[in-house]
Amino acid sequence: MAVRTAVNPPATEVAPVTLVVGEEEFLVDRVVRDMIAAAHGPARWSIEPAAAGTMEHRAGAAQDSVPAGDLHDLDGSELGPGELESLTSPSLFGGGCVLVVRAAQNASKEVAAELARYAKNPAPDVVLILTHAGGAKGKELLAGVKATGARVIECPKLTRFAERLDFIRAEFRRAGLRADDGAARALLDAVGSDLRELAAACSQLAADTDGSRVGIDEAVVARYYRGRAEATGFTVADRAVEGHLAQALEQLRWALATGVSPVLICSALAQGVRLLGRVGSAPRGASSAALAAEVGAPPWKIDRVRQQLRGWHPNGIARALHAVAEADAQVKGEAASAAYALERAVRRIVASRAGEDLS
Repeated sequence: MAVRTAVNPPATEVAPVTLVVGEEEFLVDRVVRDMIAAAHGPARWSIEPAAAGTMEHRAGAAQDSVPAGDLHDLDGSELGPGELESLTSPSLFGGGCVLVVRAAQNASKEVAAELARYAKNPAPDVVLILTHAGGAKGKELLAGVKATGARVIECPKLTRFAERLDFIRAEFRRAGLRADDGAARALLDAVGSDLRELAAACSQLAADTDGSRVGIDEAVVARYYRGRAEATGFTVADRAVEGHLAQALEQLRWALATGVSPVLICSALAQGVRLLGRVGSAPRGASSAALAAEVGAPPWKIDRVRQQLRGWHPNGIARALHAVAEADAQVKGEAASAAYALERAVRRIVASRAGEDLS
């Protein structure tokens, strides 16, 4: 059994039976789409009436670049006993077929048994693609198909911050570009954690920038997302709590020069330091998901904060909180220069991490 686990699972190899396992819907859908295209190459589909209702929204981009041959695309719950044999029977016109059974865990016991038996002896000129959530439901089918030696592609849920960074870097590699860690982090801040939105952003950046010559770095992302105040403010905060004074000041000055509100930047600084305190005081064994629900931040953000906590002491966090509280009052009218107040806050945050007090 060939098992592959990857942020972007390779799906260009066509196997008689492939099992796509996992709950990351975006990756599962893309694997299926890529395999359909790989199985049929550059012609047109002959869509069977039973599958026509599901093909429009599931095959997507593959419709314009597919060949002669049948495509059956349906949910496991829609497949009735005995239908598998008719769907995989040779066509009078030849050309073979692709059968996609999505959410195979929803298949009835009879159908699940038929699928497991079929996987032992697949029909020629037929490509069977099964998707399965991977949980306890339908586990007999999952085990049965795996036991036949079918190709398995794992698409587990990406919940950790590092996994999303890997995903972004892999997306740029798909476009033939290289992205450094700073670019991946900046894009994650700007776009958020939804994989579809991240993939679209990577594709757009690759198409619209000159990254093919210089690669994608943080500066490229910053220029492209100029005006995204939330991303800019959080980038300043991240550099500050990580102790990178020069980078934090550079990002702060760039943000102010491009019109980002000082109030938004100060808010991002405050949120970054508060998260340090809340995550740092939580039990070490607490899961990212549980802690995320408690503090109101996504799990990937909890993973990032845990990395940022290295080097911090509780007394330093307390001093940093005091610094941002003062800055908040100053940028809202108590100081003559909001820019000076923010720069001073950034310096005090970085100094607090190093155990110094610039009060």
